[in-house]
Amino acid sequence: MVPSGAVEGVLPGTAEGVPPAEADDLELYHPKSWVTKYVFSQDAKVIAIQYAGTALAIGFVALVLSWLMRLQLGFPGVFAFIDAATYYQFITMHGMIMVIYLLTALFLGGFGNYLIPLMIGARDMVFPYVNMLSYWVYLLAVLVLVASFFMPGGPTGAGWTLYPPQAILSGTPGGQEWGIILMLVSLILFIIGFTMGGLNYVVTVLQARTRGMTLMRMPLTVWGIFTATVLALLAFPALFVGAVMLLFDRVLNTSFFMPALVEMGQRLNYDGGSPILFQHLFWFFGHPEVYIVALPAFGIVSDLISTHARRNIFGYRMMVWAIVAIGALSFIVWAHHMYVSGMHPWFGFFFATTTLIIAIPTAIKVYNWILTLWRGDIHLTIPMLFAIAFIVTFVNGGLTGLFLGNAVVDVPLSDTMFVVAHFHMVMGVAPIFVIFGAIYHWYPKITGRMLDETMGKIHFWITFIGAYAIFFPMHYVGLMGVPRRYYELGETVSNLHSSDALNAFITVAALIVGAAQILFLFNLFWSLSRGRQVGGNPWRATTLEWQTPETPPRHGNWGKELPVVYRWAYDYNVPGADQDFVPQNQPTITRAA
Repeated sequence: MVPSGAVEGVLPGTAEGVPPAEADDLELYHPKSWVTKYVFSQDAKVIAIQYAGTALAIGFVALVLSWLMRLQLGFPGVFAFIDAATYYQFITMHGMIMVIYLLTALFLGGFGNYLIPLMIGARDMVFPYVNMLSYWVYLLAVLVLVASFFMPGGPTGAGWTLYPPQAILSGTPGGQEWGIILMLVSLILFIIGFTMGGLNYVVTVLQARTRGMTLMRMPLTVWGIFTATVLALLAFPALFVGAVMLLFDRVLNTSFFMPALVEMGQRLNYDGGSPILFQHLFWFFGHPEVYIVALPAFGIVSDLISTHARRNIFGYRMMVWAIVAIGALSFIVWAHHMYVSGMHPWFGFFFATTTLIIAIPTAIKVYNWILTLWRGDIHLTIPMLFAIAFIVTFVNGGLTGLFLGNAVVDVPLSDTMFVVAHFHMVMGVAPIFVIFGAIYHWYPKITGRMLDETMGKIHFWITFIGAYAIFFPMHYVGLMGVPRRYYELGETVSNLHSSDALNAFITVAALIVGAAQILFLFNLFWSLSRGRQVGGNPWRATTLEWQTPETPPRHGNWGKELPVVYRWAYDYNVPGADQDFVPQNQPTITRAA
């Protein structure tokens, strides 16, 4: 049997298995000043840090917004500055920032830029100037979004899905002011910037791999980011055209999504539009977006588990094809978000079936993670703790997804807090666990220093236990029938006294978890100068990013010569080897005496 990642008929550790270089080495742009080195940089590593810094900054804005929402839900009427309009604005901006401007930007723009060239043995992205432009367009999109907070009427309060017709009507906060316009313009800019970056990632993976780095020798992190980028390039155009058409409806009085309407006794200048069309466009983007975030997380978790359990990943090829299958299937499940929109029962049956089918490759990944851990030399480092927390949380969130994927069960649960709890477990908490684990794991490569372990463990346990203190009770509140999106529940039938107490408890837990992220932020900056200095490969990992001549890697990554790859990315505990890992660029296995 040929080892995974080997060339058939050739031993994986011999130079015979390495083809000659197919292209000349990439010619780098060398910065001439501090500005071109650190501000308008063409180095993918600097661009990655710019993406990550911007995404984390706007993410902390979303965190504060979630605190304000929870204060209203936990203690209604206590905080006079939170009225109905501001509450809906907080919901909208929190949701959009977290899904688009934090998670998507951080996984693809942050980790993608830093890890792809290093992991495939390239000097940089193939289009460095376009890569630089992609970040500045992203930053412009963030600034346009933030500007809506300071415009008359404030940001839009249409909900993060921006459903027409209410999104552009006067009864919605920001609907007839600048709020909705700036939101749509910001989304359009984000998609333009991402397209520049995304094409770069795809071409770099396909064309810039070093000698010996076949597709089936790439780390699963690269596979996850690569597949997610392809999904985004195919899915974001749907959101792009939806945003442009809705912007035209708002500014030019077209009727793409706006039917004939009467508002406050006045007939509006709309006729013949279809609000359901916008829902289809949004969710055709929206469900692949779940996997645009999840697939990089799957890849990163695979690498964290393999490295910190000192075990080769179980079923590498199966993991690769599961990533590809999930990506393909994600385009035929979108309408399970629309069961309550008046869908024909046969369509509901089709989308419920595809929703269950996509669980199969996802379950394969979970089984393979568990089998990788099985009988491994597990080191409970902070990255490993977050990786295990991700698996537990993703499985829990996936189980509630089986309920909501069934049309019959989804209809009564659709507008309850049960959906909020499910969505946050799968799309919020689980990917953020991976982000934390990845930062703790690759911080030594980026800075040459370790993050403080004591602060890291305090951060992990508060975040992990706190996340479950928030979202487990929220499932129960949803099953009680407590509706989502309500500013104040009042004396509604569903508002039992137990839900009042639970909402207050959830709010206190959310405030504590949010405060723990300040400790994480402090650790990031404190460790830049005070963290323990480490060598180039403190985790004793096999992948190429840990084999660079210098740490942190300089511009160009590899010095005069690019590395040559002789084996797959997961040679841990090879029988007879003198150490428990064999780097990808090591030509032969050194045998123990």
